[in-house]
Amino acid sequence: IQHRLHRLPDPPERIARGVFAGVFTAFTPLYGMHFVVAALIAKALRGNILASLLGTFFGNPLTYVPIAFSSLRTGYWFLGIDRHEPDHKSVLDRFAYAGGDLWHNLVAWFTGEPTNWSELILFYDKVFYPYLIGGILPGIVSGLVCYYLTVPVIRAYQSRRRGALKSKLAALKKKQGDAAGSAPKE
Repeated sequence: IQHRLHRLPDPPERIARGVFAGVFTAFTPLYGMHFVVAALIAKALRGNILASLLGTFFGNPLTYVPIAFSSLRTGYWFLGIDRHEPDHKSVLDRFAYAGGDLWHNLVAWFTGEPTNWSELILFYDKVFYPYLIGGILPGIVSGLVCYYLTVPVIRAYQSRRRGALKSKLAALKKKQGDAAGSAPKE
């Protein structure tokens, strides 16, 4: 991913804006839509779309726990939600109950049973919305850090690559010149 990111043909600032979009998107709870969201943000920022897609890999199995923890904590703080209320359930429990609600209501459409969306509503109120709101600040901070780290790295890499290509071209021209000079004259 890093090699592919360095070889993008755009200016370093445009590539870094794409990286910002991808890293920021990793802090959203929109799993399964990170590529689409990152591409849209990169397009809005006039960043490199491929770099934004690569930037979403900031969110991976090693980083999702700290990302979710920081986003949820920040969201609870922003929204004033008491995390120690008596009916508090873990995030994994909320996912499980919301999934159960979805399954029950899907079956209810075919069997005619009454639907109940209460656990899904609680999931939205206690997990999804706080995660969405809370991911904004850490997403911006992490995205900016990655932006400011990416610009000089890409600039140095592209400069070094240009130098290497120029030296190869000069060597090729010299070789062609030597070959033309040593050809027999008639």
